Amino acid sequence: MRKVSLIILIIVTLVLLVYKLSPAPIKQLVNAVSTTFNNIDKDGLSIASRVNTPVGYKRANYPTGSFEDYIRNYKLKPFGSKIINYDDSEYYWQKGHIGILEIPVPKNGLQQCADALIRIRSEYLWDNDRKDEIGFKFTSGHYCSWSKYAAGFRPKVNGNKVSFSKTARADSSKANFYKYLNLIYMYSGTLSLYNELKSINNVEALKIGDMLILGGSPGHIVMLADEVINAKGEKLFLLFQGNTPAQSVHLVKNLEDAIISPWYSLEMDAVIPVSNFTFYNSKFVRFK
Repeated sequence: MRKVSLIILIIVTLVLLVYKLSPAPIKQLVNAVSTTFNNIDKDGLSIASRVNTPVGYKRANYPTGSFEDYIRNYKLKPFGSKIINYDDSEYYWQKGHIGILEIPVPKNGLQQCADALIRIRSEYLWDNDRKDEIGFKFTSGHYCSWSKYAAGFRPKVNGNKVSFSKTARADSSKANFYKYLNLIYMYSGTLSLYNELKSINNVEALKIGDMLILGGSPGHIVMLADEVINAKGEKLFLLFQGNTPAQSVHLVKNLEDAIISPWYSLEMDAVIPVSNFTFYNSKFVRFK
């Protein structure tokens, strides 16, 4: 035990000596690593408790029970949990996240990037007795609501033509709700959300729950998970994402800026690398 303590003491002494004598770039690297480490609380089991606020910033205020408050306090698995694909295999790259959200991944493989965010929004509305607001457009442009689905209406899809008719008994159960979501996963995605949702046109208006999106095939989408602001009004955000193949929804690192990671400074019409995807000409949207 004494030998181990001595070795640790020697290593710490050498690091401090190198830091003192090293040129500025090396000092900046050390500072970046130290800052990133200080931004993470490994004992935190929610988004807000997992990530500390950077020096000079404070968390933006949102009402208790709001969608923003719901997202900020979303539960996380223990630190170090891995990204798992829908088939229970480990995702090949585990270097880009600092938290796994407590969202089950269906074995059918349907819950991909846009679908995971659709689920989170829908579950929030369900849990807050706002079920009549649950509804999304298919990529074809046809709107499919939970209330109609619960009443027994089902779509008949023929290419880009969709018609609805009552072919099932009424069922407002939670189990049927997840069957509805599976239907949405099949016929909606980044392109439908890109076309359907309200665009956010200035960075000052961004808030938790907004999404950075590229619609198409392939497309991608991530959600703003938390928000801090400083005295100058400058904002930083946390981001989380699902992915393809369907996998654990995860809170991502900022691989481009180790000093503020996992926080992001976001801009309009900018190139924004997020984990293993790069958004070009960034567009932000908001659920209705």
